[in-house]
Amino acid sequence: MNRHHWWRDAVIYQVYVRSFLDSTGDGIGDLAGVRTGLPYLKKLGVDGIWLSPFYPSPQHDHGYDVADYCGVDPVFGDLDEFDRLVDTARRLGIKVLLDIVPNHCSSEHPWFRQALAAAPGSPERARFHFADGRGPDGDEPPNNWHAMFGGPAWTRVTEPDGRPGQWYLHMFTPEQPDWNWRDPEVAAEFDRTLRFWLDRGVDGFRIDVAAGLFKHPELPDSPDPEADARTRDSVNPLAWNQPEVHDVWRHWRAVCEEYTARDGRERLLVGEVSVPSAREHAKYVRPDELHQAFFFDLLGAPWDADAFRKVISEAMQDIAGTGSTVTWVLNNHDQVRTVTRYGEPTPESSGLGPARARAAALLMLALPGAAYIYQGEELSLPEVVDLPDDVLTDPIFRRTGSRARIRDGCRVPLPWSGQASPFGFTSGTEAARPWLPQPDWFAEYATDRALADTRSFWHLYRDGLQLRAALDQLGDGPLRWLDTQPGVLAFVRGDDLVCAVNFGTAPVPAPVDGVPLLASGPCPPGVLPGSTAAWWITGT
Repeated sequence: MNRHHWWRDAVIYQVYVRSFLDSTGDGIGDLAGVRTGLPYLKKLGVDGIWLSPFYPSPQHDHGYDVADYCGVDPVFGDLDEFDRLVDTARRLGIKVLLDIVPNHCSSEHPWFRQALAAAPGSPERARFHFADGRGPDGDEPPNNWHAMFGGPAWTRVTEPDGRPGQWYLHMFTPEQPDWNWRDPEVAAEFDRTLRFWLDRGVDGFRIDVAAGLFKHPELPDSPDPEADARTRDSVNPLAWNQPEVHDVWRHWRAVCEEYTARDGRERLLVGEVSVPSAREHAKYVRPDELHQAFFFDLLGAPWDADAFRKVISEAMQDIAGTGSTVTWVLNNHDQVRTVTRYGEPTPESSGLGPARARAAALLMLALPGAAYIYQGEELSLPEVVDLPDDVLTDPIFRRTGSRARIRDGCRVPLPWSGQASPFGFTSGTEAARPWLPQPDWFAEYATDRALADTRSFWHLYRDGLQLRAALDQLGDGPLRWLDTQPGVLAFVRGDDLVCAVNFGTAPVPAPVDGVPLLASGPCPPGVLPGSTAAWWITGT
């Protein structure tokens, strides 16, 4: 494995801070809780953690509405606690990545408050997208764009003199105004933010909405204005993936290289990039831009051998062809968990979902490049699909009234131990229950039970990570496809390590002889059961 560039084959664990571990008893996870959980993550074998936003925020979108980019919200701790977390992680050999949100901020950010108090055309408003409305009284939005989380992408303000005034752009919610990156003050402020956290010892950044930042300079109407809301993806070509964004990533890469030159510690930039194709994705990971960008096509692929092979082949051709490595992901804080996504709709199901999720995990860990694991993935947590309406916090639900594609179900606080909520997540009393309710069946997935059961998902992940670190064939490098029967996917890593996945339900002959080195389920010699993945050393 290429260990000089640690990020090329790193396995990073995504920590959704408010749902990881609560140290104060208020029912909300915090930075001290993350620090307490670091030995658990060290035992699992990950190379680093990515922390969801913990900055001061009114929490309209759980921290992705940032009011202060250089602070810690009191609900999560303070800067001293953050420093202790970084120090502990470094002693354990765990990298720390922060989630940075450069596309938009909170409507309570000081600069946006200044913009509201200033006049049209002022420098304060130039930091955002303010525009006059259409129609005789300016009472229609400046264009027809819709926000990803539902509703118009524009909100009209009341001017300081009390009259209806201009409109401002928000591609998510009205509480998240979009920055105007054509204003040089915005770029300078984020440069300061990067350096603030790099000076505190972080190892890099996960960049939210990395294909955003710039909008078409004329803000024209879209031919499909509801595309973002309909798909809940950044597909409006006038609002996303503008060519100027690449200049920002070149500058941020240069800042990271500057810090690396000082002390030899390589800093990482990994982007949340939603673009139409692997070829477009590859433009973000050219040698002078982002080190990596999440490749979501595998996450979105149906459980089908041909579909998986297609997206893997395209990524290896287009993304790895830039000199970067592909950044694989199967779960995150915005998606339905694989156990539910691949199986039946009920979380208690013991059918195909868990078997397919295990096989997909082993496949992902065998692929060349980096991999990101979302907290609870290693516990085989299903989606919580039956949360009552009155506890839902996702702004998508608040803005649309629909439960379709809401994200609360994958964000329920983790179960650590015990037979009843809060399952060790918080030491709080009955009055400080977890911020989202945990179902009774979470007891089956508690961490203490997973560690004690050698057949659990947790042990599959831990064993896979240990082998990935120990075997030169895994991690960075190429792959070679093997010819297989329909419904089976198999490839070779190095000269002699084969990963094979049976996407069907019936056993088929294994692509190699012998006992598998690691399998996602019971795997007799010479047989690959349905919905199973296995690694073999061929000896050739």
